[in-house]
Amino acid sequence: MKQSVLWQLALSSVILATGCQSTSTISQTSSVSSQSVTAPIAAKIPHKTEIHGYELVDNYHWLRDDTRSSEQVISHLEKENSYTDSVLAQSEALQSQLFSEIKAKIVKDNRSVPVQKGRYFYFNETVGEQEYATIYRSLTVDGANPELLLDINELAKPHEFYDLGGIEVSPNANLLAYTEDTLSRRIYTVRVKNLTTGETLKDALKGVQGGVVWANDNQTLYYIKKDPVSLLGTQVFRHTLGTAQEQDELVYEEADNTYYTYLSRSKDGEQIFIHHYSTESKGVSALSADDVKAKPRRLLAREKGLEYSVSKHKDWYYILTNLNAVNFKLMKAKIDAVSDKANWQTVIEHQPNVRLEDFTLFDEHLVYQSRAQGQSKITIRELAKNKERQIEFNDPAYRVSMTGNNTLSSDRVRVQYASMTTPKTTFEVDLNDYSKVTLKQDKVLGDFNAADYQSERIFVTARDGIKVPVSIVYKKSLFKKDGTNPLLQYGYGSYGYTVDPGFSISRLSLLDRGFVYAIAHIRGSQMLGRPWYEDGKKLHKKNTFNDFVDVTKALISQGYGDKKRIYAQGGSAGGLLMGAVVNQAPELYHGVHAAVPFVDVINTMLDESLPLTTNEYDEWGNPNDKTYFDYMRSYSPYDQVSKQAYPNMLVTTGLHDSQVQYFEPAKWVAKLREMKTDDNKLLLKVDMEAGHGGASGRFKSIKDTALNYAFFIELANGRL
Repeated sequence: MKQSVLWQLALSSVILATGCQSTSTISQTSSVSSQSVTAPIAAKIPHKTEIHGYELVDNYHWLRDDTRSSEQVISHLEKENSYTDSVLAQSEALQSQLFSEIKAKIVKDNRSVPVQKGRYFYFNETVGEQEYATIYRSLTVDGANPELLLDINELAKPHEFYDLGGIEVSPNANLLAYTEDTLSRRIYTVRVKNLTTGETLKDALKGVQGGVVWANDNQTLYYIKKDPVSLLGTQVFRHTLGTAQEQDELVYEEADNTYYTYLSRSKDGEQIFIHHYSTESKGVSALSADDVKAKPRRLLAREKGLEYSVSKHKDWYYILTNLNAVNFKLMKAKIDAVSDKANWQTVIEHQPNVRLEDFTLFDEHLVYQSRAQGQSKITIRELAKNKERQIEFNDPAYRVSMTGNNTLSSDRVRVQYASMTTPKTTFEVDLNDYSKVTLKQDKVLGDFNAADYQSERIFVTARDGIKVPVSIVYKKSLFKKDGTNPLLQYGYGSYGYTVDPGFSISRLSLLDRGFVYAIAHIRGSQMLGRPWYEDGKKLHKKNTFNDFVDVTKALISQGYGDKKRIYAQGGSAGGLLMGAVVNQAPELYHGVHAAVPFVDVINTMLDESLPLTTNEYDEWGNPNDKTYFDYMRSYSPYDQVSKQAYPNMLVTTGLHDSQVQYFEPAKWVAKLREMKTDDNKLLLKVDMEAGHGGASGRFKSIKDTALNYAFFIELANGRL
């Protein structure tokens, strides 16, 4: 359901090599020839649920196997893979071509901009054909005489999948804690490396979240243990190096299963924060990083609907909050007085039409990011004088963020910027004279010229009169605003997550073939502030789907795309969007890619044993309440599949997905195949090794993108 901070604009799906054909008593398929494989037809075995006076019948419930070891289920998924491979066999040459041209645009030997933390500058480097980065540090800002910390390629060698969840260097810079996931379930193991000797310590903390925090004694680690069933991180433990994990001390336990729990450390290193995060309520507990016996103190009693986060600055907490401020404001309070909101002082006033998104603090400056009319801006404020200066950006649509600002004493703020025609650029702005220095702009190899491409930002009027922003990009020489170009429209629209228009190397392969690419900034995001999110969740969720459909209709009517060659793409909660859209307006789309789609809303939200379910009630509603049940059922893609024609569809998932379980898309495809009245392609691709984020490795993931793009291109050219 919830997307990782990872869904990128050019969404990568998952892919597996040809699966085997095995027999099963539950899944049947027709005879296999050397030329083709027919679509597997899943048996219907009714599974009944009674609720609110309804009897829900799920004929494909049997496809759920929490152990992922059932021969019957695995056989069916392998048959789906074989069928997909057979149908897409004619596109293998195109997939290979796409893979080669995307890879050829990527700089093989690439070094990130060094980021200062303590006395060292940290950076990563990829070389040649390596799939993963190598992590270094240096005593100089230019990365001279680097010290090797981790070679992720070596760590990943024994595994089909490898994800480095996070790294954290001890305060004395002698120890490195890192977390690794080798199954793609987002369940990590903490390991510790002695950076002086190169030795990996015997400490191995299993079943944890991806992030850890050091105490200042350089011997104590704080981590969050995950529930092996729900995958929720509910327990914060304190571990002393050299002791068994079973002896670790439980520091905090979250009793409310609607909250996520995260850890961080104040920029000055004096405090450790425990973040309590639910959809509509957020708060913080703090404990001393100097005292390994410290108990966490909740900064403020939790209140339903109150959200706040803090940053420590000398004797003050700066507080980003929605207290009487739907679009958030910044306040501050003395550390010893923060528990009483009457002591909170306003730093940045609430503005009804401006969303305050983020801020970072330096000794003498505050830098904050705000969004008005969908465009983000960054402002530098001198704390002593309240003097402000805004950083300007020129593109009609862009993505900007602050990153790597770990040092309070710095006199520069680091910013990353990209647009749909401008590769990611990292620059620093002097906090005193506002001069700007570009540190790096990502290179695109080959004949790429940003001037060959055009981006636009338009507003589309939805059916209820609301104006929806849309970001568009195309290649100038191949675009005619006469309704002749194929068009791919992307959307997400949940959790308040805003998909800003950034740059994508892989997307060039579509643009260079005449595609127009559009991002529909539909309700459910915060593109137009917090109300934009509130108007696309719970009992307003259908606005998200309606917006997407209305944007499609407008793009066709305005000549941006050929009405016979319109394509749609979304993943995770964006996969829910795809499912709802093809039920509502299947005639608009020639092809749809739904990646790791959350489509079985009712069954999933009724099952509290599934990962994320209880945390999602404030996003979707609790179906145990009949009001929410009836509303969910009216749009749930799995429940609303009907006897009608559907577009050509590619559905991708991962067997080990921890966010959206593989059986949701598998069941959905089975039901679609039963009900649909057309001869269009319906393909399910299951990566039997990966999870929610798809394949690991920088080049492996390109194969996923190549398959997705080949699906669209072959359809657009009438070859599929």
